Amino acid sequence: MSKRAYFGTDGIRGQANKHPMTAEVALRVGLAAGKLFRSQDDRRHLVVIGKDTRLSGYMIEPALVAGFTSVGMDVRLFGPLPTPAVAMMTRSMRADLGVMISASHNDFADNGIKLFGPDGYKLSDEQELKIEALMDEGLQEGLASPRELGRVKRIDDAQARYVEIVKATFPRHRNLSGLRIVIDCAHGAAYKVAPTALYELGAEVIALGVDPDGTNINEECGSTHPEAMAKMVREYRADIGIALDGDADRLVICDEKGVVVDGDQIMAIIAGSLAKAGTLKGGGVVATVMSNLGLERQLNSLGLTLERTAVGDRYVMQRMREGGFNVGGEQSGHLILSDFSTTGDGLIAALQVLAVMIETGRPMSALGRQFEPVPQLLENVRFAGGKPLEAKTVKEAIADGESQLNGAGRIVVRASGTEPLIRIMAEGDDPALVKKVVKSIVSAVKAV
Repeated sequence: MSKRAYFGTDGIRGQANKHPMTAEVALRVGLAAGKLFRSQDDRRHLVVIGKDTRLSGYMIEPALVAGFTSVGMDVRLFGPLPTPAVAMMTRSMRADLGVMISASHNDFADNGIKLFGPDGYKLSDEQELKIEALMDEGLQEGLASPRELGRVKRIDDAQARYVEIVKATFPRHRNLSGLRIVIDCAHGAAYKVAPTALYELGAEVIALGVDPDGTNINEECGSTHPEAMAKMVREYRADIGIALDGDADRLVICDEKGVVVDGDQIMAIIAGSLAKAGTLKGGGVVATVMSNLGLERQLNSLGLTLERTAVGDRYVMQRMREGGFNVGGEQSGHLILSDFSTTGDGLIAALQVLAVMIETGRPMSALGRQFEPVPQLLENVRFAGGKPLEAKTVKEAIADGESQLNGAGRIVVRASGTEPLIRIMAEGDDPALVKKVVKSIVSAVKAV
């Protein structure tokens, strides 16, 4: 695959007002993606755009709109809406393209542009490369005539539509009455829709992270800081806590005691329940190389498989589509339930866990420990430039670590797709050995 100049593992992402997250790049994305998805027939072409609550969304959105309208595409603006909602609405409104403006779980200073095709799925690497090629063409190429310019409208009921879609994924004969739920929306895209959906399904809702001011998204709250949710659960004696990230495509849960339950345990809960009901497809679950070995062992004990992919929910989704799986995700809480959605959806995943709680009559603390995690250590090393993973000393340190683990564990060393970090993860039954192996690889990377 060719080296990509703009797109990373999840769209284009960077610090707002610095390349590549500038108004000019956003304009070029609109021009290029508009040209690529505008077919030759006579009809009007449509792009839908959603965003999270970052201040820089006010800069990126108009630039994208200018690009799309200048090549003759009509635009519908949703305002703040979760990433999975934009994917759904792209399909349900028969749009040619969907755009989400968000940097997900990152700090407010970052922003990003994610693109969805007319089927609601994230674009392929090939499509992203075509967009990049068009972005580097002259800005005057392929513009619409004055009469053919695109029109723009705001869609006022987008949030209400999504709430109804989400509620329809919950078992029809059940509701959430009698449950007290803490929901942390990270001051992000789900700040209105998530508490509304839970309330309308009958829960007593305690909401936090629902006062966005443009700069507080993910700040000491949401799925990257689950301690805020856990504290609130203990304080209010709630039955469960749900923390979403800034664009609500991932979640972390905590039980009634405030103990955090990660994405691997959530996948085990949902997959186990579906397998029992005979509705799990593909004979197992798709996860990334970062998922705990304990999850693999747990699934194997149920006669199910764990298929691993590269990090990034688009790769998980790709494998799910190829193999006919309906449950996949990442340890970080990116859960894809393809019976309901074409991408990760934190709120829908949370509802499926709540459904299992209600169906089994068991508290979250009894469900949240589906397996004993194998000791796992993850360290991030920041690097200034170059390619540390290609250094001979780093390769030797990794090979040495693998021979020490001797088949009783795993090592994953990779470059982050969104930040200048090398992520070093090792797991195995002997925590002291795991620590030693990680320390050795960290030293090798730092020495490059």
